[in-house]
Amino acid sequence: MDVTQLEAKVRDYGARNYKPLDVMVTKGEGIWVEDINGKRYMDCLSAYSSLNQGHCHPRILAALVDQAKKLHLTSRAFKNDMLPRFYQKICNLAGLDACLPMNTGTEAVETALKAARKYAHEFMNIDSNGGNIIACKNNFHGRTISIVSFSSEPLYRDGFGPYTPGFKLVPFGDAIAFEEAIDDSTIGILLEPIQGEGGILLPPDGYLARVREFCNERGILMILDEIQTGLGRTGKMFAHDWEEIKPDILILGKALSGGMYPVSAMLARRDIMDVFAPGTHGSTFGGNPLACAVAIAALDVIVEENLPNRALELGKYLMKELGKIQSRVIKEIRGRGLLVGIELVEDARPYCEMLLNRGILCKDTHGTTIRIAPPLIIERDEIDHLVSIMNEILS
Repeated sequence: MDVTQLEAKVRDYGARNYKPLDVMVTKGEGIWVEDINGKRYMDCLSAYSSLNQGHCHPRILAALVDQAKKLHLTSRAFKNDMLPRFYQKICNLAGLDACLPMNTGTEAVETALKAARKYAHEFMNIDSNGGNIIACKNNFHGRTISIVSFSSEPLYRDGFGPYTPGFKLVPFGDAIAFEEAIDDSTIGILLEPIQGEGGILLPPDGYLARVREFCNERGILMILDEIQTGLGRTGKMFAHDWEEIKPDILILGKALSGGMYPVSAMLARRDIMDVFAPGTHGSTFGGNPLACAVAIAALDVIVEENLPNRALELGKYLMKELGKIQSRVIKEIRGRGLLVGIELVEDARPYCEMLLNRGILCKDTHGTTIRIAPPLIIERDEIDHLVSIMNEILS
């Protein structure tokens, strides 16, 4: 079946909630993918940072295959021998007491919201139908009804009401706005250390540490969504490590499985996690042995291949080289590690299409920003190739 026939089937049978670039990928290895016609492309999106370890990493693939031959699913009705191993590895890595594995990032966010609310009702003297969580404008935490209820993006919200109450919004990067929004009904603060979908927006230095102080002073929960920024992407294992803090609840996903299988997790202090008693929350596939085996291998690759340090060093190099591009359309280049945004003075989509034609896969976000987030295994000469093409297109 050729690409024209495949595209026709997408039009005939698929939902129309995506507008992908005009490439149909059929193979991937490392930082490279190949389309159905055999043309190679450098993947500079990494499935929104799911592929920190690269496409088809052999160690993660081997773990998937080996475990699939033994046991892939029991549900949580029974114990499996891979789950304790995963628990220990991820909790030790994150420095938190307990883990509740789920499947997608959105599910992990919902789990965190439920944990925060139940904790507030049981230990913070908040009425069972009360309590507010403060989030940031321009956020992206997923697409469930509850999550889009506190989105500030009309495209994510419109038509999906009635909305879930119990949320407030403040500007991202403004710690004082958080402080002023906290009142007696506040149970927690939810934010991304860097807003990825919002356009690779970095807060001022010290922002996370100040928010941590507010949470300590007022006895409320700090919830960090590191689904995109965690596990090496920003040059440290977690983006909050840049300010040497710990959240009360940490949300992970994407690179937790190296993109090989849907795996996410909510990690928390023991007293927060213990609000979940049998029957109060769960998932048929969450914590299944196949997911655990893949996640363990994915975490081992991140640690043993020192991917956070690679992201740190190569991210500095990428930013330096991009900064040399002379272009009337570039407004700003910002990023940390290998999470970089090039904000333009005009629509970014046509430039992503031109990059596609030159063998570079990037994605526009928030209209005017080109997001660059290659697998962390990228080499310096490959960055040189990327910057060279970027220079030709943007100049």
